[in-house]
Amino acid sequence: MGMAADETGIMALEDFAAALDWQARHAEENGAPATARVIRALAGVRASDTATGRRIANWPGLTLKDAMPLRIAGGFHHLLLTGADDRLAQVYAGEVTDQAEVDALVLDLTHRFDARLLPWLDGPPQTNEAGRAASIMAGLLWLAQRVRAPRFDLFELGASAGVNTMIDRYFFRLGAVEVGPASSPMRIVPDWRGASPPAPPQGFAITAVKGCDIAPINLADTDSALRLKAYVWADAGERLGRIDAAIALASDQPPDLVAADAGDFAATMLARPQLPGSARVMFHSIMWQYMPAETQQRITAAFEAAAKLATPDTPLGWIALETDPATFRHELRVRLWDGAAHQGEEQLLSHAHPHGAWVAWREP
Repeated sequence: MGMAADETGIMALEDFAAALDWQARHAEENGAPATARVIRALAGVRASDTATGRRIANWPGLTLKDAMPLRIAGGFHHLLLTGADDRLAQVYAGEVTDQAEVDALVLDLTHRFDARLLPWLDGPPQTNEAGRAASIMAGLLWLAQRVRAPRFDLFELGASAGVNTMIDRYFFRLGAVEVGPASSPMRIVPDWRGASPPAPPQGFAITAVKGCDIAPINLADTDSALRLKAYVWADAGERLGRIDAAIALASDQPPDLVAADAGDFAATMLARPQLPGSARVMFHSIMWQYMPAETQQRITAAFEAAAKLATPDTPLGWIALETDPATFRHELRVRLWDGAAHQGEEQLLSHAHPHGAWVAWREP
């Protein structure tokens, strides 16, 4: 019942140089060539006599699976965002493109800010990208066609700062379909490929959204918001604009977030009494791979138990936008249990750009 494939292929690269090259090319292919140059410069950092370099050189896990290059790339961007050092601005603006020059600058920054950069390696990047909400909403619209009453009680795992926990406050244009408040400062309009998703049926509503994270970020706090923004690639202007919109919405009304282990949270949310005429749906995006296998199994077991109680009046859904580790394609997979026609069959509904720039709909 788990929603992730075996850890094979790209994510299992063990050679540091190969993993670094793949991560840099991935940034280049997704419109962030300057961030790619900073990532390539980590080879020099790794060889340096700095605490950060030694930590990278002695990394105990898999470079890509742990998103290690993106952890420290966030730290370098943070130096610019906080005004600690502004020299990377020329790199991110594309004014400095020579790799040797970028290497030297990144190495100098590491020596100067070693103690400040080191803690960025402690945890995975908090990149709850708002563009990914396009896929989540498309999954909801698909589910809305298959439940008796399209009223959704949602909960999100690994919500980070709750960017996508505010999905009910975003405006979406998904192909020919529009949904969400038209006045929202957050406008999610990806390049939609293929047929449009189903239009929202009459009565479609998101009645509640709650999220959890092991260490949630408070978007209303300036320092916390800057930390989240640091994980966004500095040369990805549209993504930075979405983070600013999310910060504005959170400042007006914070997302409903709790600090909790995902396994504990899922069990708690699934155990709540469910109102007849509402669909309970769990969703998550690009976080499943970061959880221990034991936590994945606990969530799956809790879902299996809850699914046995699903009825047409109290259906249960699972929406996952996760990475296929063999191909690194982001895949939207949706399941529905209603005790009748739908018994949890997994449906692959779309592929998507890693940050939501495009969605390719492939409804079966």
